[in-house]
Order: sequence, then C-alpha cells, then structure tokens
Amino acid sequence: MSTIDFTKTPVAVLYGSNCFSNALMRERLPKNIYREIRAVQAGEKELTLEVAEVVAAAMRDWAVEKGASHYTHWFHPLTGLTAEKHDSFIAPTGDGKVIMEFSGKELIKGEPDASSFPSGGLRATFEARGYTAWDVTSPAFLKQDPTGTTLCIPTAFISYYGQALDKKVPLLKSIDALSKQAVRVLRALGNEVSKRVYTTVGPEQEYFLVDKSFYDKRPDLILTGRTVFGSMPAKGQEMEDHYFGAIKERVAGFMRELNTELWKVGIAAKTQHNEVAPNQFEIAPVYSNTTAAVDANQLVMETLRSVARRHGMEALLHEKPFAGVNGSGKHNNWSMSTDDGINLCDPGENPESNARFLLFSAAVVEAVDRYALLLRSSVATSANDHRLGANEAPPAIVSIFFGGPLTEIFDNIAEGKSGGHTDTGSTIKLGVTSLPNLPKDVSDRNRTSPFAFTGNKFEFRMVGSSQSIATPNTYLNAAVAQVLMEFADKLEKASNKNEAIQAIIKESYSKHRGVIFNGNGYTDEWVREAERRGLPNVKNAVDALSVLTTSETISLFETHKILTKEEVESRYHIYLEKYSKQINIEAGVSIDMARRDIFPAVSAYAAELARDSASLAAIHAVSAPQEKRAKRIAELASELYDETAKLETALTEAQETAEAFAQAKAYFEKVRPAMDAVRSRGDTLEKLVSKAAWPYPGYEDLLFKL
Repeated sequence: MSTIDFTKTPVAVLYGSNCFSNALMRERLPKNIYREIRAVQAGEKELTLEVAEVVAAAMRDWAVEKGASHYTHWFHPLTGLTAEKHDSFIAPTGDGKVIMEFSGKELIKGEPDASSFPSGGLRATFEARGYTAWDVTSPAFLKQDPTGTTLCIPTAFISYYGQALDKKVPLLKSIDALSKQAVRVLRALGNEVSKRVYTTVGPEQEYFLVDKSFYDKRPDLILTGRTVFGSMPAKGQEMEDHYFGAIKERVAGFMRELNTELWKVGIAAKTQHNEVAPNQFEIAPVYSNTTAAVDANQLVMETLRSVARRHGMEALLHEKPFAGVNGSGKHNNWSMSTDDGINLCDPGENPESNARFLLFSAAVVEAVDRYALLLRSSVATSANDHRLGANEAPPAIVSIFFGGPLTEIFDNIAEGKSGGHTDTGSTIKLGVTSLPNLPKDVSDRNRTSPFAFTGNKFEFRMVGSSQSIATPNTYLNAAVAQVLMEFADKLEKASNKNEAIQAIIKESYSKHRGVIFNGNGYTDEWVREAERRGLPNVKNAVDALSVLTTSETISLFETHKILTKEEVESRYHIYLEKYSKQINIEAGVSIDMARRDIFPAVSAYAAELARDSASLAAIHAVSAPQEKRAKRIAELASELYDETAKLETALTEAQETAEAFAQAKAYFEKVRPAMDAVRSRGDTLEKLVSKAAWPYPGYEDLLFKL
C-alpha cells in the first residue's frame, strides 16, 4: 500500500523507489560488479556465484531498509498468472537471535514445489521438484501491502530435467533467436557496431471497473470474470459519450493511486483514459525491453485489482465481461531495437537506413503471413473468442495495415516501378542506394487491423486483456527470426548487397503482399476478400490451437532452440485443458444461477402477478395485461428450466469425453450454444420481472454506477 503522499512527492523522487533498477545497482554495487551484471544482461557473460553474492547482499540490504522481511522468486507458470513462494531473510544465530541473510545461491536459484503447476504431460504430478532461476534482464521490485513488504525477484521456471514449465524461458530464448538473426542481417548491411537486437513492447491494458457492492452479488463475475446473464439497459455505448470523456472523481482517485503504485516499482505508466464502453478504461506504459514489459504487465494487472478494491471497486480484466458492449483487449506495440539505439522499425534519414527499414519491414510482413495461424493461436482463449471478430476488435483474420504511402512504396518495389509518393506528394526513386528520406508518418492508425504498422512499431491488437503477453511475443519473435535467418543466408552469399537487398524485398513482398489490407476489417466484404486471398479465418480457440501440432510449428521452435517438440505439445494440451476448464466453470455457474436464484425468483413473481390478477378480476377490474404478463413469464420460466436441463446434459457429455481436443470441441460446439440458450431465456425474463424481484444487480448498476 502506498505510504507516499502523491500530491506532495515529486514524481522524479517517487519513480523507481521500490525497484532495484540498473540505476540503483550502479549506486549500490562496486563498479566492477556493476559492469559484470551489465555484461550478463547484454548476453556477453554468464553470471558467476561470486558476482551473485555481492548483488544479493546489496539487494537484501536495500529491501530490509525498505521494511522487507521476506523474498520470493516471482515467476510465470503456464496458468497465465504469476506465482510466488515467500521465504524470510532470517537465519538463527544459535543464541536465540537472528540475522538477516540472503546469499547469491538463493538469489540465483529457488526450489518451489512444481507438482501442481500445469505441465501438459512433461512430468508426472508426483515429481514435485522444480527450479526458478533469476532473470537478470528484468529488475527486482518490492511488493507492499498492509501486511508487509516482500522482495520479488523475476525468475524463469524449469523442471528437474530442464524443461520449460513457464512462459519466461521460451520468451528469453525467442529474443536471443531474433537477436542472432537480426545481427546477421545488420552485419550483411555493413553495420559492425550493433552487438545485439532487443525486442521492445508497450502493452495498452483495457479493463472495466464496477462497484464492489454490485460485484459481490454476482456469482458469475466472482467465479468466471464475466456475466453469464445480463440484459442491456436502454442505453449502452451508442451515444459514444464515454470514450475519452471526463474521468469521474472516484475513478480519477483510483487512477492516481494506481499510477503511484506503478511508478514506485519503475513501471512508466503514461496514458490513461475512458474507453468506448461505459465504465471501461485503458492504461498504457512507455514501451521497454520485452522481458521487463511482460513482467510489468503482469504486475499492472495485479495492481489494478488491488488498488480498485481499496477504492471499493473491482477491476474486470476478462475480454468480454458484458454482452452488448465492447470487450477489452491489450494492444501489443512491438518493435526491434539495437543495443546502440537504432529502432529497426523506424523509417530512416538516409538511403542506407531506409533500405534497412524496408528490409526489416518486409521480414515482418512475410513472418506474419507465413505464421498467421501461429499468431492466431497465441491469442486463442475461451475469453478472447467472445471478442475477436466482433465490431469492436480485430477480426480473427490476421492481416497487416500498412497505410497508403508505405503500401505504395512496397507495391512499386514489387512491380519494379521507378517511384512512389511520400505524404507530401513528391515522387521518390526506389533504387535502394538512392532512396531519399521516407516520410516519418507513413501510416495512419487502423483500429480494425489485427496487426498494424503505426509509424515506428507494429501493433498486435488481437491480444486479450487478461492474457500474459509472453506467448504472443514469443511466437512473433520466433516467426520474425525465421524470416531474418533466410534473409541473412541470401545477403551473406550476395556479391552485390544493394541488388540483393532490392531483390529480397521484391521477392518477399510479392509473395506475401496479400496479407496487407488497409481497409475496414469489420465488413463482410473483407471476409470474402480474405478468403479469396487465401488468408485463414479461424474463429474459435480450439481450432486455432491445432497449429501447435504441425510439423512446421515444431520445426520453427526447434530450429531456433526456443521450445522442444515435447514442450510445444505440452502447451497444446495445457491450453486445450484450460479452455475446457473455463467453459466447464461458466456452464456450472449458469446452471447454479438459473436453478437456485433466477427460476425461483421469476416463479414467485409470476405467482404474485397471478394472485394480483385474480384479485383484480374479483373486483371486476381489467386483469388481462397482468394475466398475459404472468403467462409469458411462466412460459419463459418453463423454457429456462428445460434449457438448463439440456445444458446440464451437454456439460456431462463434455466432461465424460476423454481426449483433450475432442473434449474442448464438445465444450465449444455443444456446451457454449446450450449456455447461450439458457442465457437468452434468462435475459428476456430480466426485462419482464421487476427490478426488486430480480436476484442480481443488472447491467444498469454494473455499467453506469461508480
């Protein structure tokens, strides 16, 4: 919990106060040790125990000074959440007292019980041993709450036999793979200075806020994160008055504390605003190296929830918590940068840098086209199925928005034409060595595009709001690494580099230009056009995950030493099981709410209407409207009862299906439609029953009252 008065503390003092950053290490470590750590972070050296001992002592002293009594290795298991096991710093001295200890060995490696984490068959559940290993590329930080302070050390998580049991290990390997191939390309282009290429990410996080008193009365929100029942009030988001509107005082107070908590741990939260749907909001940080960004985003989601509760609210991160209004995504702004500060996705200021930009951009286009199914699988969850393809989010068809000027430049290269046009209308020549400056703003923004170039980065907009961004970035890095490897092979063999650059761009873009689409991705015309172009349109997570079993996918990961065949297959089974478990919970909640609360409530209300109608008839009053209403409610209640029974049958059949894919398919094809049928009756009944008689807070309360 924040102990700093935000209104009186300069942000420069506040920022990073709970983060063991490189700047803090520079202050607290001997110069030679700091240089060693920086070399380890750059991938130039391996971490030694001697260096770790010095770092551990400095980290312990800093944490204890800040009030920490415990430390934890903070990691990303395949649940998609984070995990931590707390150990205290205390060590008995033998005379009834303790000292505060923390060794280099404890910093480098931890040993949590791994038996209950998902492994997808990589290990038996009785094999309990697992290891966490310090990730030096992401800074340690302090978690503070009313119970105390804990030092959190970002780590990777592996099995006893070295297999990846988390999302961090493959992410780190994918960054290394991309760096290796990108540096090869840079060397072939004559760059002898840059030693490493990093991917950078800035995830924009969308979320809803609801009053906690209403949340606590909704079993579906508590157990599933979304409403399985709920009818829209007379007003939704059609007035577009919430988007970028004035932030309510209560929400503004929450946002101020949220910023304070994030800034303290070194997360550069920069942008915040009202989103399109009522009570929907967005927070966006300055982008950073990918491993730190992944850790930061997990911490952002945790902090959103904890700060919201302190303000009497709940933060909802589900991709579609409310039917009828926009869902939430997490726009993954991705780029590639060298260790000496060159953004490889930024149009250059001279012919050489322009050639580099066009070459790397062509690599991204080819990667997205060739591995579209893999990228689609990276965002395949039951929650995201509610969002992708609706008129609020990118469609399930993976395409790239380039914008007019950049598309024209690439089209002209592919067609061998002599020129194109900048945004000022001036003609440019397309010989690589004579390219003039490209316009800096070579694209607009396209909110319907799943993968959009936005000036100096690519925005992967399909990522779901509740997801870890580790997997989408791992798959994207792997795909781009493969194409860059093939580009490097050609460039290294070429006798004339300029001709080779132009030939590579022309050949690659000519084959993959079909993935470029600058129009409205929400239209039916685009769906037909995408089919004509041969672009896949996989609308559900179950089918999307199937790409993980293909030889092409396994070859990609094995070629770049990111995942083994067994590790890929394990993830396939884990993600299928997670899909089935989520739908299973939602269906169970639907049945319980329908039977325990909705059916009794509407039956009682219908009986009350019938009694009132009889009383009116007895005194010769007109009772027909009451009778009709009572009859309609009784009919719907009967249908609700029947549809709930059908849902229960479908659920039982799905639960009894043994094979993972067949079971997930049963949940998608049988259970979800049955849930929709139950919801349809329930939502119609909500419109007919008085608000006082309805057992749950409705959408009007959840969406419009804060």
